[in-house]
Amino acid sequence: MTSSPDLLATPSTERYRLGRLLGNGGFGDVHEAWDPALQRTVAIKRLKPDLVRDEPDNLLQEARLAASLRHPAFIQIYALEDDGHSKSIVMELVGGQTLHQLLSTTKLSRDQILDIVCQLADAMAQAHAAGLIHGDLKPANLMIEPSGQLRIMDFGLARKIDPLATESGDVLQTQGTIAYLAPEILNGKHPSTLSDIYAVGVLMYEMMHGERPFAHLHGLALAAAQVQSSCSQWIYAADADQDMVALVRAMCTPDPSARIPTMKAVTETARRLRGGASGAAKKPLLPVALRLSRFTWRRVAYCALTASLLFCATAYLVTSKEVAPRWLQPISNATQMSDGMTALRYFDRDGSLEIAIDNFSAILAREPKHAAASAGIALAYALRYAGDRSDESWLQRADASAQAALALDDQLALGYAAKAYVRWQQGRNEESLQLSEQSLHLDPFNVFALNTRSGVLMRMQRYVEAERSIEDARRKHPTERLFVDRLGALRYNEGDYVGAEKAFRDSIRLQPDGVYSYSNLSITLVKQGREDEALRVLQQGLQVRPSGYLYNNLGTALFSRGDYLGAAKAFEHAVSSSKGNSIAYLRWANLADTLRWIPGRERDSQQAYRKAAALIKPLLNNAPDDSTLASRMGLYAAKLGDKATASVLTKKAVDAKPTNADIRFRAAVTYEIIGHRENALVELSNAQQYGYPRKLIGTEPDLLALRSDPRFDLLRMERE
Repeated sequence: MTSSPDLLATPSTERYRLGRLLGNGGFGDVHEAWDPALQRTVAIKRLKPDLVRDEPDNLLQEARLAASLRHPAFIQIYALEDDGHSKSIVMELVGGQTLHQLLSTTKLSRDQILDIVCQLADAMAQAHAAGLIHGDLKPANLMIEPSGQLRIMDFGLARKIDPLATESGDVLQTQGTIAYLAPEILNGKHPSTLSDIYAVGVLMYEMMHGERPFAHLHGLALAAAQVQSSCSQWIYAADADQDMVALVRAMCTPDPSARIPTMKAVTETARRLRGGASGAAKKPLLPVALRLSRFTWRRVAYCALTASLLFCATAYLVTSKEVAPRWLQPISNATQMSDGMTALRYFDRDGSLEIAIDNFSAILAREPKHAAASAGIALAYALRYAGDRSDESWLQRADASAQAALALDDQLALGYAAKAYVRWQQGRNEESLQLSEQSLHLDPFNVFALNTRSGVLMRMQRYVEAERSIEDARRKHPTERLFVDRLGALRYNEGDYVGAEKAFRDSIRLQPDGVYSYSNLSITLVKQGREDEALRVLQQGLQVRPSGYLYNNLGTALFSRGDYLGAAKAFEHAVSSSKGNSIAYLRWANLADTLRWIPGRERDSQQAYRKAAALIKPLLNNAPDDSTLASRMGLYAAKLGDKATASVLTKKAVDAKPTNADIRFRAAVTYEIIGHRENALVELSNAQQYGYPRKLIGTEPDLLALRSDPRFDLLRMERE
């Protein structure tokens, strides 16, 4: 027996005959039942005793309030029964599909979406006027009858009786609930009419796109995304109706005071968009054949209305606001600039750069001489180039747009910031620094100029100045994870892996859905010999969303364990078009390194090395002084049998950055491959001196023969 004996007793046995169990949850069990006195089938929800023990009078009062609502969307409440053991709600039994079920099989038309929004908002307007809110609107709580009539279920009884309780125990463990909660609720505020409006906006977005915003996120990561983002950052379909998008944004703006103020305003706006009167005939949402076969009397898929319960439980008194006359005004330049700049701040999220480019392009289409939009689109183009450094045209467009911005307004801080970032990507470090300082002179808080300045200083190995720049940026923007990541990268470059780990963990706490931080943290843990922890972090990141960065580092971790087959699969994902980036040279090189050690894959390995070399060559041509690129190109040349190129580039890289442990280690591997054992031993000693982990030296397959050399044992003893 799975149910507790307490819940099996029937309410008022003399009157109702319980039928099959329709569902159960945190409030209790719901049964189909027969009322012989009135000769009708009903739904009976028996409440758990501990939920109502302390407030029986309040429960009765709220049931009466809910029963007073006359809108057809509300479930009729017939009675509140008490058999001496517990209280039960007797209510209407409704057939149909939940909106969740419907969306899983059906793409709704524009009119159907607006019809559902009209019905829902109209019903909730009546509830709000009566002083009631729902607090948990979501697809599973909305029923669509065969006729197309909307019915609203589950009015959050737990919230009235116990503010800490939810339908499933913990709201942060229920992604279906979190996704529809307004940011202020996740920040600890009480539900309100405005939070109900926000939920309707999310539901409308889901009906338009087939999935909710941040559909790939769950739990705390989803909650963090809800709080830290804006509806302007959500990804809207290219063919989405712009008036409907505007309505979604009006309902879902993060600031409650800026939200469309009443459900009545939502109803009127949706009705105006649909172009029909309130009494317009509804188009059935379910196919005729389905209605005839599924919804005959004997086969009705009854859904018991859990607490339809009820409005019954969340009686918060509210006051009405005046309805704004129009909510679908054309989007202003200011709004689109704000949306574009916000998207740039989250450049590592899928689709963010496209959102930024779309917003800036729309402004420039209206006003071709808009300096700020030119600067914004320059940053977007440059960030697009920085993502893989493969398509030089992005950088050329960025350069042209940045120069246009300053030609239009030479006092615009954003214009100097954009040009500084472009020069950084072009390897023109001194010029980039000068432009960054010009931007910060005009706007000391400019995020992009602060980021570029610290990044350029790090590239130039001016680490003390870089740290001061990062500290300045963090004082000005204490919650901006970009600068925490920058600090982690600085610590990593300095060989301070403990400091880097702390910074990357801080970054994840600031923005749990930023996959860069998981990727960086994992490789930092590998450097400390903590491969198991690194693998766990990578899996946490992959749960947020698939990413080539994460697959690349997963391959690295598995490679260091000697799991070459597993590593090869991870690297293949990293270079795939669907899950990674097919034009990232480093990932092709990692794949090539791995395939070398899998029998029968030697030819594939050489092809991958050639791919990596072809991708890195133009980057090295653009930045001939980049010692990391030279070091890597030298190693790839060695593995392709080009000893002369390997030797020249390796020496050049070591001379440029003599204290860089990674460059010294790559030099050791390069010299060993081309047969210069003496040089390899020297470079290996240098790599260890500058902090390269001994464990990674011990797992590098290209150094297998070297590790058998007695001089390696002597070197190891000297280090110990």
